[in-house]
Amino acid sequence: MSVTIRPEEPRDIDHVRVVNERAFESPDEAALVDALRATPGALSLVAADGDRIVGHILFTPVQIESRAMAIRAVGLAPMAVLPEYQRRGIGSELVRRGLDMCRASGQEAVVVVGHPTFYPRFGFVPAFTKDLDCEFTVPRDVFMVLELRAGALAGAHGVVRYRPEFAH
Repeated sequence: MSVTIRPEEPRDIDHVRVVNERAFESPDEAALVDALRATPGALSLVAADGDRIVGHILFTPVQIESRAMAIRAVGLAPMAVLPEYQRRGIGSELVRRGLDMCRASGQEAVVVVGHPTFYPRFGFVPAFTKDLDCEFTVPRDVFMVLELRAGALAGAHGVVRYRPEFAH
């Protein structure tokens, strides 16, 4: 199967909502995407199989509260693929393309709360190994970080704060 990964367009909004609702079996992530879509610095990508939107990924700015330095960072959330398209590499391609675009835009790090067996294949490591904590109470192995610029997190320590929309 060949899918095209591209930036989300206004005509995709309803389809992205369906992808997130079906993938998560809940309207919560779809509502979060709707609330975050227009955030300055957000990166929203879709996976298209022809004219059908089958996957979506969103990156939005996060703040790393570190006295040592300011770090340009984004959070990856959510990432969704229609159930009938899962386990075909679409999610991995969304992550790879998204990370490349974040790196090209000057982002220095990406954080994710996600499956500890999925994200390490892209270079994510548990955030506590970089002395970073999540503002939300989550298991230590699911809160991960990836340096997009080597050494970006050297000497950093602190709490990662997501946009307020994540608290709802």
